[in-house]
Amino acid sequence: MESANVLKGACIIGQSGGPTAVINASAYGAIRAGLDAECITKVYGAANGIKGVLDDKLYIMDEEDPAELKLLLNTPSSELGSCRYKMKDPDVDDTDYKRILEIFKKYDVRYFFYNGGNDSMDTCNKISKYCQKVGYDCRVMGIPKTIDNDLFGTDHCPGFASAAKYIATSCMEISKDATVYDTAQITVVEIMGRHAGWLAGAAALATAFGAGPDLVYLPEVDFDMDKFFADVDKIYATKNKVLIAVSEGIHYADGRFVSEAETSATDGFGHAQLGGLAVKLAEALKAHTGAKVRGIELSLLQRCASHLASATDRAEAELAGRTAVEAAVSGKTDYMVAFDCDRTNGKYTCATKLLPLSDVANYEKKVPMEWINAERNGVTQEFIDYALPLIQGEPEYPTESSLPRYAKLKKVIAK
Repeated sequence: MESANVLKGACIIGQSGGPTAVINASAYGAIRAGLDAECITKVYGAANGIKGVLDDKLYIMDEEDPAELKLLLNTPSSELGSCRYKMKDPDVDDTDYKRILEIFKKYDVRYFFYNGGNDSMDTCNKISKYCQKVGYDCRVMGIPKTIDNDLFGTDHCPGFASAAKYIATSCMEISKDATVYDTAQITVVEIMGRHAGWLAGAAALATAFGAGPDLVYLPEVDFDMDKFFADVDKIYATKNKVLIAVSEGIHYADGRFVSEAETSATDGFGHAQLGGLAVKLAEALKAHTGAKVRGIELSLLQRCASHLASATDRAEAELAGRTAVEAAVSGKTDYMVAFDCDRTNGKYTCATKLLPLSDVANYEKKVPMEWINAERNGVTQEFIDYALPLIQGEPEYPTESSLPRYAKLKKVIAK
């Protein structure tokens, strides 16, 4: 390392947005790398993301037991706590930014790592640009996370693969359950995904291996109820059974969500809280066909299913966290860690790269239209070939009386 790149000071690691099965693996990668770096004098974890910085609630990670920290690798959700907090444009209101700078100076923070999705990268970008503007030397790096897999510029996001594996496995199990009787039955499975259909598309992995949805609908395509009925009728007439996977974010041509709960509430970033789609479609199909119809919403179950995590996903999540710290220590700032992958001839390799935060903040990556079939009710082999390598492997995890043993951190508050 060149001496000019050496920056001594503490670091803060924060988690933001929706939890995943492997976000704590990224936290562990970053925490461990921070503890091992000579130029990082103290490692803090922000309680509930950027809110913890604003509220001066930081955990001292140096005081955690190393063995307990390592259990973060198989602990789902956001162990440091998460938030959905929209920071204002600093040119309009710099109150939060002044407070963040105050906390950074109080603890001599010279490294800030933020682990999250699109909105989190926006927060990361704003803090980075503000530090540059006021001349405060702090290296800021984004660590990708989102089960939605919609971050721009990266092959995929940590968290997606484990959720995809859970969805595919659950759809296989539902398929076996829904076909056990000799009576007619239609089943609708609602899967997360507001504007991008990567998760719903993952349900097709189940079909590729013999027991999955007959129809898959993604938000990349405008939804038409009449065509939907026609698609179902065609399969129902021949099989007497239909299994359907739908993304929660499917919408009509005019942009309205099909979900009846679209206006029930919004999150901290103003996004509509979706849900109730499976039940709504089930009711419509029952009225249309007269068949027994069941609506199933996977809901939160698909986000943190560490018991069905992908070993590949967990390893890559840890790699992303570690890479962010190593890059910052070497002198990099204002970047997000991303994945550059190769699947040539069925052999999968994954390497990291760095993308400018301003390039990834608030841009959504959607499923390519050429990966959606001509009938717009399923995905192509290209999608399967893309997703299949990501869900590989079963990570080992410790248990206690046959139940998962998760990390139990002391969370000592910094003063």
